[in-house]
Amino acid sequence: MVDDGAIPTVGPGSLVVVHLANPREKIWGLLMRMDALGVVMRGLDLDTVEDWLTQERSGGEPLIAPSTFFVPSHRLVRIDLDESGPVLSGYGDRFLREVGRDVRLALLGADESGRAN
Repeated sequence: MVDDGAIPTVGPGSLVVVHLANPREKIWGLLMRMDALGVVMRGLDLDTVEDWLTQERSGGEPLIAPSTFFVPSHRLVRIDLDESGPVLSGYGDRFLREVGRDVRLALLGADESGRAN
């Protein structure tokens, strides 16, 4: 998500990596809601993102799928934007380059028109 000053911000619609405690895990996906209670996301465990990307690129049978979940604020350690840098591409940019569609639509299970599949 980008505000009017073109400074990247974390908010609804952002692609993020969420670092969690108790148990320790990382989740990647689309931030849908963020408030004092926690966050709602649509995404995948970070360990499965590469497999999902491969599946989407090949157009094969969907064995891995994103899910929608709530994470309470007491488990949140950190939220990072999924950004590309000079050496590495963010997952969202890689998805667009390798699959040819907007990753937000894929995470939401929608086609290019925005309609749910």
